[in-house]
Order: sequence, then structure tokens, then C-alpha cells
Amino acid sequence: MLDVDGLSVSFALPGATVRAVTDASFQVRPGRCLALVGESGCGKSVLAHALLGLLPGNAAVGGSAVLRTGGEALDLIGAPPAVLARKVRGRMIGLIPQSPAGHLTPVRTARSQLEEAVRELRSPRTARELAERFGLGDADLDRYPHELSGGMAQRVVNAIALAGDPGLLLADEPTTGLDRPLVDRAMGVLRELCDEGRAVLLITHDLRAAERVADDIAVMYAGRLVELGPAAQVLERPRHPYAAGLVDAQPDRSFAPIPGMPPELSHLPGGCAFAPRCARVTPACRAVPPLADGVACWEAADAARA
Repeated sequence: MLDVDGLSVSFALPGATVRAVTDASFQVRPGRCLALVGESGCGKSVLAHALLGLLPGNAAVGGSAVLRTGGEALDLIGAPPAVLARKVRGRMIGLIPQSPAGHLTPVRTARSQLEEAVRELRSPRTARELAERFGLGDADLDRYPHELSGGMAQRVVNAIALAGDPGLLLADEPTTGLDRPLVDRAMGVLRELCDEGRAVLLITHDLRAAERVADDIAVMYAGRLVELGPAAQVLERPRHPYAAGLVDAQPDRSFAPIPGMPPELSHLPGGCAFAPRCARVTPACRAVPPLADGVACWEAADAARA
């Protein structure tokens, strides 16, 4: 469904260049969920916005992101803005946004916004069918966004995201501000959509949420993918020191934070960006490790060869 190859995004600022995403490559397939995880500010949401052409004018984007559906292949990075607006967004790719209540228009009811999406995207389903899919009744749809709970707003944007019957869903931090039962419910919905044959790219910093729904996990640090593999492998036997630190920081593990702070994306260190925080650093870390066999770490690669 989606093949991303060498995707890079940088922003030109006065006196600095922010390298938000560097050489990211991954695939998302029908019926599977890939969770992109990492600390806030590592470039996850920038990557998602690049796929939809929603970056500001000072962004420079390289690489490719080919979306294949119905026998057609479209490179999202090189596609004209009009194609992205009229053909891709909402129709080929559905967006479940961060902070759902803030994403909705505040002066219109949930019903009017869902009906507009159904009408403009020529949905094969009615607004009522989409609402019922997510447990929304008439009383819920007649509320304004500020009258909706976090969980109810989540259901509304889920229904809107499915209005165009997209094959790929991009969920950008969809659990922000939700309590754990609502997080589990939201992840359950994403899993159901995968089981129906859709592809899902989940952007999150919540490893527990990723574990609930993901088939595969990609770990991002300072704009680079440092580990990529099956979810069970990454969560139970992480090979990159940063991925291991994320897992160990979970409450059901050692609950120990990773020492230090991530680098600023405008002042990345030479070599491995994680080296200043890593207890396993070696002289080889002065060079940037490639993502080989699912891990970008010289020490892990040496251990695998041994």
C-alpha cells in the first residue's frame, strides 16, 4: 500500500537548518498497522505531514513515498498540491488527527461536519452508517465540539476519517488527552480497521497503545529510524539502545528514564545521534550507522554477526 524510501525533511530557518526527518524508509501493507514511536520532537508528525503535503513553505522534502492502490501508483512527495487535495486526502488516505476536539470546527455541530465529509468525498456510506459504526447517536451528533468529551470527539473524527473509504489511515497521536480505557477503545477500533484489510500508520509515543494494535514498530530518534521490526520483537527484545531505553521506561518495566536529553534537530551531533546518551558507545559510533537488518547500531550489528 505505501512504500517510503529515503524520505528526508528539513526546514530552512535564519542561521540554521532543522533536519526533522533523515533518510526514512519503511512499508505499510494492507491489513497491517505500523506504529512509528519515539520521544516528542523526534520528527514523527513531520513525517506524517510530509505524506499528506501539509508542510510549510520553508520545508525541503526528498525521497519518495509511493502509494499503490487499485493498480495505480502515486508518489506522494512529487504529487502536485491539487492532486493531494482532490485525490489523496480523505479519499486515498484518511487522517485521524492529534487533539480531535481542536481539529473540529468549533462553530458547527458534529453532524454538520460529518455530513459535509460524506457529501464532499462522495462516501459509499451515509453519515448515519458511519455514526453508528462508532457508537454515535443523534444527541451526540447535535453537539458542538466543546460539548463533546475526549472520547466522543475521537469517535467523530474517526467517522470523518472513514467517510471517503480510504485504504490507508494515518493516525497522528490519536490518544492525546485520553484516559487509559479510552486509549484502549481507540486502539481497538484501529485494530478492527486493519482486520478489515486497511493499512494503518500510527504515530505515537505511547508504547502500550502501540502494543495494543501494531503488527510492526519503527523507532525514531532525532529524525532517523533506529529500529524496525515485528512489534513483539521490538517490544520484548529491542536491539537498539534507544529502543531498549524506551521499553525500560514503561511503568510495567523498570520505569527508568533514559539519561540525558535528545539533541536539537538544528544541532545534531556527528555520527550516531544517540551516542551522547548511550552506555554502549564505541569508537565506531563516530560514524552514522545505517539501518541494516532492522537496526541502526554498530554495536548491535557486531553482536548479530558474532
